[in-house]
Amino acid sequence: MRKLTKIITVAAVASISIEVSPIAAENSQKLSGNQIRAKFAGMQLTDEVHFRDVYERDGTLRSYSMGTKKVGKWAVEKDELCQYFKEPDDGCYEVSLLGGRIEMRPSGLGLTIDGILQAPSDHN
Repeated sequence: MRKLTKIITVAAVASISIEVSPIAAENSQKLSGNQIRAKFAGMQLTDEVHFRDVYERDGTLRSYSMGTKKVGKWAVEKDELCQYFKEPDDGCYEVSLLGGRIEMRPSGLGLTIDGILQAPSDHN
């Protein structure tokens, strides 16, 4: 009986997610390269818990995630935000604005990044 309840709950949540997704897509605004550069330069993207990526005006990218700091580069290429850390997960993202949130969808394989842009919380 518990297994059946769990299956029904998962199915209900999945159907709600499927119904909400088209609504969110309608309200999102895809950013152009110039808009991405203007919004990200000198700012940080964060989920306010797990990660913080600082996009310096000179193209330096400082990433803080789960206690680990990485330094790389960022650039705008063909209306996408590209991140380079010399790692396998380097890549470019299509950037959309959804209300006050930023959504970054990878060009290739990878996970969508979701967060808010704000002034950097440090200047390291």
